[in-house]
Amino acid sequence: MMKKKIISASKASLVLLLCQMLSALDVPLDLSQPPTITQQSPKDYIVDPRENIVIQCEAKGKPPPSFSWTRNGTHFDIDKDAQVTMKPNSGTLVINIMNGGKAEAYEGVYQCTARNERGAAISNNIVIRPSRSPLWTKEKLEPNQVREGDSLVLHCRPPVGLPPPIIFWMDNAFQRLPQSERVSQGLNGDLYFSNVQPEDTREDYICYARFNHTQTIQQKQPISVKVFSMDSLNDTIAANLSDTDIYGAKPVTERQPVLLTPTGSTSTKVELRGNVLLLECIAAGLPTPVIRWIKEGGELPANRTFFENFKKTLKIVDVSEADSGNYKCIARNTLGSAHHVISVTVKAAPYWITAPRNLVLSPGEDGTLICRANGNPKPDISWLANGVPIAIAPEDPSRKVDGDTIIFSQVQERSSAVYQCNASNEYGYLLANAFVNVLAEPPRILTAANKLYQVIADSPALLDCAYFGSPKPEIEWFKGVKGSILRGNEYVFHDNGTLEIPVAQKDSSGTYTCVARNELGKIQNEVQLEVKDPTMIIKQPEYKVIQRYGQVSFECIIKHDSTLLPTVIWLKDNGELPGDERFLVGKDNLTIMNVTDKDDGTYTCIVNTTLDSVSASAVLTVVAAPPTPAIIYARPNPPFDLELTGQLERSVELSWVPGDENNSPITNFVIEYEDGLHEPGVWHHQTEVPGTQTTVQLKLSPYVNYSFRVIAVNEIGRSQPSEPSEQYLTKSANPDENPPNVQGIGSEPDNLVITWESLTGFQSNGPGLQYKVSWRQKDVDDEWTSVIVANVSKYIVSGTPTFVPYEIKVQALNDLGYAPEPSEVIGHSGEDLPMVAPGNVQVHVINSTLAKVHWDTVPLKTVRGHLQGYKVYYWKVQSLSRRSKRHVEKKILTFRGNKTFGMLPGLEPYSSYKLNVRVVNGKGEGPASPDKVFKTPEGVPSSPSFLKITNPTLDSLTLEWGSPTHPNGVLTSYILKFQPINNTHELGPLVEIRIPANESSLILKNLNYSTRYKFYFNAQTSVGSGSQITEEAVTIMDEAMASRQVDIATQGWFIGLMCAVALLILILLIVCFIRRNKGGKYPVKEKEDAHADPEIQPMKEDDGTFGEYRSLESDAEDHKPLKKGSRTPSDRTVKKEDSDDSLVDYGEGVNGQFNEDGSFIGQYSGKKEKEPAEGNESSEAPSPVNAMNSFV
Repeated sequence: MMKKKIISASKASLVLLLCQMLSALDVPLDLSQPPTITQQSPKDYIVDPRENIVIQCEAKGKPPPSFSWTRNGTHFDIDKDAQVTMKPNSGTLVINIMNGGKAEAYEGVYQCTARNERGAAISNNIVIRPSRSPLWTKEKLEPNQVREGDSLVLHCRPPVGLPPPIIFWMDNAFQRLPQSERVSQGLNGDLYFSNVQPEDTREDYICYARFNHTQTIQQKQPISVKVFSMDSLNDTIAANLSDTDIYGAKPVTERQPVLLTPTGSTSTKVELRGNVLLLECIAAGLPTPVIRWIKEGGELPANRTFFENFKKTLKIVDVSEADSGNYKCIARNTLGSAHHVISVTVKAAPYWITAPRNLVLSPGEDGTLICRANGNPKPDISWLANGVPIAIAPEDPSRKVDGDTIIFSQVQERSSAVYQCNASNEYGYLLANAFVNVLAEPPRILTAANKLYQVIADSPALLDCAYFGSPKPEIEWFKGVKGSILRGNEYVFHDNGTLEIPVAQKDSSGTYTCVARNELGKIQNEVQLEVKDPTMIIKQPEYKVIQRYGQVSFECIIKHDSTLLPTVIWLKDNGELPGDERFLVGKDNLTIMNVTDKDDGTYTCIVNTTLDSVSASAVLTVVAAPPTPAIIYARPNPPFDLELTGQLERSVELSWVPGDENNSPITNFVIEYEDGLHEPGVWHHQTEVPGTQTTVQLKLSPYVNYSFRVIAVNEIGRSQPSEPSEQYLTKSANPDENPPNVQGIGSEPDNLVITWESLTGFQSNGPGLQYKVSWRQKDVDDEWTSVIVANVSKYIVSGTPTFVPYEIKVQALNDLGYAPEPSEVIGHSGEDLPMVAPGNVQVHVINSTLAKVHWDTVPLKTVRGHLQGYKVYYWKVQSLSRRSKRHVEKKILTFRGNKTFGMLPGLEPYSSYKLNVRVVNGKGEGPASPDKVFKTPEGVPSSPSFLKITNPTLDSLTLEWGSPTHPNGVLTSYILKFQPINNTHELGPLVEIRIPANESSLILKNLNYSTRYKFYFNAQTSVGSGSQITEEAVTIMDEAMASRQVDIATQGWFIGLMCAVALLILILLIVCFIRRNKGGKYPVKEKEDAHADPEIQPMKEDDGTFGEYRSLESDAEDHKPLKKGSRTPSDRTVKKEDSDDSLVDYGEGVNGQFNEDGSFIGQYSGKKEKEPAEGNESSEAPSPVNAMNSFV
C-alpha cells in the first residue's frame, strides 16, 4: 500500500500556469509607462465615525504619477482642509477624525486620478458613509397573554443602522433563548412561536441589536409573555361559578398549518447574480408544522442549496440567472398543509466577459482594446481617454472606436494613453483602466542567469525564459553551448518563453540557452537542468497481528538519489505518533514495545526530499490472549437410511433418520434430487421441511429418473449430504409447457430471427422433443407459416421487408404429442442504419461547466428500426486561456428515447468546444449533424498552488506563491488578507491587499516584531474569487530590547529602590498595628459615631463582630461613593427596575459591547484602552460583564 507523489512535477506545472498568466510584454518598471492603479478602497466604503478615514489610492508608472481627487464630481482641494492629508509618494487620503473632525462632514463620492506624461488612470467612484448605530425608540410594551397552543409573534423592530445590525434574543441572565422547530427567529429579527406552551411563560424576552462597525449593542425593553394552560383556566372558571353552572374551557385544539410569514399565497423577490438568496417560510399550527421546499418545474441546485433555521430558511449561494423561477414552501402537520409560492427573479450587475488589457506596441504597429461585459439588464459600454469621455478627448488619428472595441493602427509614441471602459446598468457598474504604451525597445531577458532547475526523472521539466521587447521578440532554445536549435515532439514551446520537457530523463540534464531577438537586437541567457533519480521504498511495512503486551516492528527501507537528503516520518492513523517512550523510531524501522489496544491502527512511513515524496502504510491489529476452551458447537451429522414409499406417476414419499445435532438443534432439512436420465451427477433443490419432520410427500415430473438426498441444517451450518436414495423412473407424457422467452429480432435488414429458450430434458416429459415455429406479418391479412424443427433454439426467416412487425409463436411437441396452444408475441424484422441526421442543432451555455444542446427529432420512418435515442459527440478544441490546441478526446453522451435536448456536464471553463448529434437505433448510428462550435465562459480559479513565507525580519515577511492549477479563465488579481494572532490565540484586525495577477511574491513591511500572523490567500478571475489557502508565520523578536529588559533587573539602583519600597511598607504596617492596639479611631469610627449606625453593635455571638472596630476593607467599603450607574444601592439590595434598562446602566468600567458570538466584553476590537476602575465593585450584585463574558 504505497503512494508516491512527485513534488517537482506538480511544482513545475504550477510554474507553467503562473508563467502563462504573465504577459511577455508586461513593461519593466524602469521603462516609461502610463499610470496603473494598483490599490484602491472599495466602491461602498462604510467607515467607523470614531476613527480616521483612510481612502486608498496607489498607482505605479514611469515617471511616478501625481495624484488628485474629486469629491461629488468637483475638484477636492486638500490643501484647503487642515483635517485632510495625502500620504507621501501616494494618492491615499487620510482624514483626521480623532482630532476634532466630523465623519458626517466627509460623506460623499470620491474619485482618484493618477497622472503622468503618458496618461491618466482613474479609480472607481468610492462612496464614503460613516456607520450609524441609533438608539432604540422607547415604546410602551403591553404583556402578551396567550392561550396554550395559539401562535405568537414577538416583534423586534430594531433601529435602522448602517450597516444593518445583527439581531439575537436573550434573557435577563444574558443567555440565548433556545430555538427549535416550534420557536425560531425570522430573517427580520422577530421571534415566532408556531404554538405556545406553558414553559414559554417568562417576563424577559429581550431583543438585542449588535452594530459591528461601531462595536455597540442596543437592547429593547423586555417583553412579557403569559401562557394560560387549559387546566389552570378551568380551575379559575370553576372557582367563580356555582355547582349548577356549566363551565370548562375548550381543551387545546390541534390546528392545521397557517403561514405567519410570508403572508398571502404568492410573493416576489429579486436577487442579484452571485449573491446569497434567502427565502423564508414560518408557519403556525399544532402539532408544529414541518417545512419542505421545492422548485416548480426544476430541481434545487446541488452543492449550492442549504437549509437553515430548522428548514424554515432556504439558502442558495452564488445565484445565477438559472436560479430564477418559482420556489414553493410547504408547511405540513397531521391535520393538513399550507403553501406559499415565491417568484424569484435573478438580475445581474455588470460582470466582465472580456476586460480591456494593457497594450504595448512598437511605433507603426496595430492593436485593439476590447471591453465586453454582461448583466441583466445588459450594461451600457462607454469609453474614456485619460479620464475624459472619449467623444470630447483630444483627437488621435491612430484611434477608432467601434462599440466595445477601440482599434489602433500605425501608432506613434504620442498615441500612448490610458483608456477607461465603463460598463453600467441599474444595479452597478464596472470600471477598468487599460493603457496603450508605444515603445521601441531591444529584447531583454528577465530570468536570472544560470538559474538551476531540479526535477525527478520521468516528470515534466519547465525552463523559464521571461522576456520583454518591443516589437515582441522571437524566442529560440538550444541545448549546450554549441548545440542546434531544439525542435520536435519531445519539447513544448510556450508563448511566454518557457521550454517544457514533458518527460525529463537523466540524459536531459545539462545547460540550455534561451535566445530572444527582434529587429532592434538580440540577447541570450543560460539555465541549468539537473534530473534526479526518484525516491523509492524498497522494503515496505507489512500487515501485523500481535498479541496484547507483545512487541512489533515495521520496516521502511528506502533508495534515493545520492544528492538528495531524505527525511523519514512515521504517522499513526494519519496523525503524529503518540508521545510515548514505547515507540522507538530507528533509521529503517519503527518498533512498538509493550503493545496495548490503543496501538491498533494504520502506520504510515513517509519519505520526503526537496523534490518528491513517497509513502507506504501497514495495519497493526492487536488481539487478546487465546480464550478459555468452551463447549464445541458443530454442524450436524448427515441423515441416513433414506427410503422411498408410495410410488405414483407424479408423487412419492421420502423418509430418513436424522444424524447427531452436535450441541445445536437441527432447524430444517433440505431435500435435493438428481435426474439420472438427463443430467447425471447434477443435484437440484426440491424442497425444505422443519427440523422436527422426517418424512415428506414429493411431487414428480414425467420421464425423469429420480434419486434423492437430504441435508440437515442448524445455526452452525449445513451437514454433509446423505447417501442417495434408490432410483425411481417416472412414465412419459405430453409436454406440459412451451418454450419461454420467444423473441423475433432481425439480424439483417431482410430477415427475421426467431429465438426461444429450449426446454430442458426434465421439462420435455418424454423422448423426441421438437418445436413447431409459426409466423405471419402483423396487420396484413395473411396465413400462418409454420415449420417443425429439431431440439434447437433458433430459426431464421429470410426475404422479409426491413423493420416490419410479425406475430410469432413456438409450440413444443414430443413422441407422445403437442404441448398446449402457445401465446403469440410480436417481433420485428431486421433494422437498418438511420437515414438522416438531426437538424437545427442549438447550444445554450448555462455556465462555465454546463451547456444544454437542442435538436429536432428525425421522422420515424427514416429511423428504420427501434429508436433507442440520440448520441451527442462533443470534444474540447482548445483552452481560451492557453490558446494552444490539444489532443482531441471525444466524449459521448447518449440520451434515451425520443428526446430533443440534453445537458452536457463537466465542461472545462473558458474553453472552445465542438459537437454533433446522431440518431441511434438497434443497428447503429445514423449520420452526424454538422459540427456546432460553442465556448464556455470563465469560472472561478482553484486555490493558489502553494503559499510560502520566508525571510522573516523584525518588521517584514516575504510571501511567495504559485498560480492556481486550474485558472479557469484569465487571472485578474490575487487577494491577500492577514491579521495578527496574540498569545491567547485571538485574532486581530484583518488587512486586505489586492495584488496584480502577474506577481508571484510580495514583501510585507511595517509589521510588529515577534508577532504571529495568519494569512489568507486566493486568486480572482473576472467571475470572482477562488478558494483560499492559509498560512501562519512569525516575525523575529528584537533581541536588543529583550536584553535591555533583562539587564534592568540586575542594575544596582533598581535593587536598592525595591528594598526601600519594601522597608517603607513594613514601617507603615507597624504604625497601623500600634494604633489599632491603642484603640485609635479610624474615619469609619467617626462616621459611625455621627450617624449612630444601628448595624454596628458590640460583639455578638451570632455575627462575631468586634464592637466599634472594623476591618480596613470594610472601612474602605463604607467610604467609597457609589459609582454612576451602580446596580448595588447602599442597603445591599438589587432593584428590579435597574435590570430592565439599557446595557449602558451596567457601570462605566465596561464599554458595553459584545463579541462576534454575542458575548459581552470590555474591549471589542482591542483598539481602545479600558478606562481605569474607580474602586472595588460590590461582591454582592451580579456583574453583567461577567454574565456576558460567560455567554457563548
